[in-house]
Amino acid sequence: MTTESTPDPRVMEAYKLAVEMADRVSARRAIANAFFLTVNTTLVAVVGLRPLGDQSAWSSVAVCGAGVVVAACWWFLLQNYRRLNEAKFVVINRIEDEYLAVKVFKDEWTALGGDDPPAGRAGRINAGLKQLGGVERIVPAVFGLLYLVLLVGRLVS
Repeated sequence: MTTESTPDPRVMEAYKLAVEMADRVSARRAIANAFFLTVNTTLVAVVGLRPLGDQSAWSSVAVCGAGVVVAACWWFLLQNYRRLNEAKFVVINRIEDEYLAVKVFKDEWTALGGDDPPAGRAGRINAGLKQLGGVERIVPAVFGLLYLVLLVGRLVS
């Protein structure tokens, strides 16, 4: 139910809190991304930049194994942040639908094409890549593959 009058102050406080918490989740996700990017870059440098004769196969296996685990943890953490933010925006959108005449977040999502389902697999992939969440989930997978390539390269050399 949309009302043209001023919304209940308790609803507005809940709305403000929901928006603030969604922003905080996004900020925590950005901090986590910076941390994991630093850790992964360091681990890749440890394996990739050391001369072949300077490390044993076991140290390469250990560092690459740790890197794969770190990349997997990063990917799972991003999934959890995404689910948490999606839930928060369901609540925000519900408050906008039921209590506010102006629907800032819902209108923004619609303007970005959020209500149009992409056609076909390629359309879903392209739509996912347009979102930061889609792109950011690729990075841990790339690091995981990079660790495997580095490991194979070290073991074959």
